[in-house]
Amino acid sequence: MNNVWEEAKYNLRKAAEVMGMKEDLLVRLSTPMRFTEFTIPVRMDDGSRKIFMAYRSNHQDSTGPTKDGTRIKPDLTTEEIKALSLFMSIKHGIGNIPAGGGKGGIKADPSKMSEGEYERLIRGFIRKLKPKGAWVDVPGADIGTGKQAMAWMLDEYEQITGMHCPAAINDKPAILGIGGSKGGFEATGWGVAMCTVEASRELGLEPQKSTVVIQGFGQVGSITAKTLFDRGFKITAVSDINGAVFNDQGINIDGLVEHVQKTGTIKDFPGTDPMDAALLLEKECNILIPAAVQDVITADNAPRIRTKLIVEAANAPTTPEADRILEEKGIAVIPDVLANAGGCIVCDFERIQGLSGDYWDEEEVHRRLDKRMMTAYGEAKTVMDKKSISMRTAVWVNALKKIVEAMEIRGWS
Repeated sequence: MNNVWEEAKYNLRKAAEVMGMKEDLLVRLSTPMRFTEFTIPVRMDDGSRKIFMAYRSNHQDSTGPTKDGTRIKPDLTTEEIKALSLFMSIKHGIGNIPAGGGKGGIKADPSKMSEGEYERLIRGFIRKLKPKGAWVDVPGADIGTGKQAMAWMLDEYEQITGMHCPAAINDKPAILGIGGSKGGFEATGWGVAMCTVEASRELGLEPQKSTVVIQGFGQVGSITAKTLFDRGFKITAVSDINGAVFNDQGINIDGLVEHVQKTGTIKDFPGTDPMDAALLLEKECNILIPAAVQDVITADNAPRIRTKLIVEAANAPTTPEADRILEEKGIAVIPDVLANAGGCIVCDFERIQGLSGDYWDEEEVHRRLDKRMMTAYGEAKTVMDKKSISMRTAVWVNALKKIVEAMEIRGWS
């Protein structure tokens, strides 16, 4: 299986079987309640006009307004957007967030656009999407978008509606009048690190004696690495789009972050040796963190993975076939919808702050985030132990139980 939408529905069905979910509810949850496809015409710098395909998937809103993510990449598919909106429903459920799952996307390559073309694309997305605000559907950031794009989205929304509403868009800069949350940029990586620390403790892995391999050194991977490094973990290998480096005695992550800021890549970092990026996931370690793209741990390489713990920072990095192999090998897996839920939790904080006008300092954000993440982790662990199921299925069961309760009490079944 190498289709993220089919993989998402597989996990949904597996959890539904454990729960004894009603068939009509499973059918409703197996497809987005609304999927929008539209075009964005953009005037390019040379005077030509180019048409871009765009999408928005609203998975379910029984638990609250749909929220998050706008992914921009040239090979984007409708199946990917649908799957990500389902993942958001699960993440909101496990995080006890009163929100449904939403995801948007544009099929484009930002690296081949000027800043002006990119801005016109982003603003065009909001105009064509016609978002209805903080109580209905709230776009956020994802691959190909960031703080600047979210600020443009907010400005476009406010220009259209004629009123200030910082809670209408997520993942914005923490600037007065823009309404972003402090700690938002670090939230996903921070949450991954917190799950790693807790799972390591349960497995008896001491930080100073534990080796960590991280695939991907972007926003999530680098923050995860930095947070674990500061807690004494030994990061022995990392990769990015340009290659991979290792040092079995441990990489100086502070120095590596500075190197990447200067050069744009991890390559040629002093004190490390290059290695084949294709073999990074198979390097022996105590903890493996895939923080890049989906479907990287497959039935082909899973038998060769040598680790005690996998913490999924990326979305859907492990195929169902690989999952079964890892379980047979006794490798513990902290699934993506739990491990990388920190970002959507802080997005909820951002919305709360935007609606109230009461903004928190970073220490308060981290305190609340840690509490939410550990509560979600503890709930999933309880379900896992009680039902003797995998952590992945337990996380889905825990989230779906809350969603189903909301659907049933509303009379949707």
